[in-house]
Amino acid sequence: MNRAPEAAERLLFQEAVSLVEKAYAPYSGFAVGAVVAGPSGRSHHGVNVENAAYPAGLCAERAALAAMVVSGERSARYVAVAATGGQDCLPCGLCLQALAEFGDPAIVARLAGEVRVMLLSDLLPAPFAGGDGAPAGPASEAEAGR
Repeated sequence: MNRAPEAAERLLFQEAVSLVEKAYAPYSGFAVGAVVAGPSGRSHHGVNVENAAYPAGLCAERAALAAMVVSGERSARYVAVAATGGQDCLPCGLCLQALAEFGDPAIVARLAGEVRVMLLSDLLPAPFAGGDGAPAGPASEAEAGR
């Protein structure tokens, strides 16, 4: 799937845009805001937080995912991601894998200059699986809630 966003998805993206200015990105200058929404419809916010020890930083998507988990939700339906200056920005591989733990959410992000909606499984078709070979996380819950 790769389509234009519906009105509610566009609002979710605008919510992510509004978070960009709160990011802490003094090293790269690439500020990112993210919103994860679960079945409840509540928005969970995150921004990227960089660190001088480069790998110690945190991506906005994983920060928003952590906020979702703290609120008690265990299934992601939507993830909206926005970057500074309206730049294209998709979740990195680490974030895709982390999100896959909580289902197959629709990703709302700017790609080739346009806001688009894609499924996580289109961006990461073979996420790392649990020891039994089954997909990690409660994917069946996320699919049922879609």
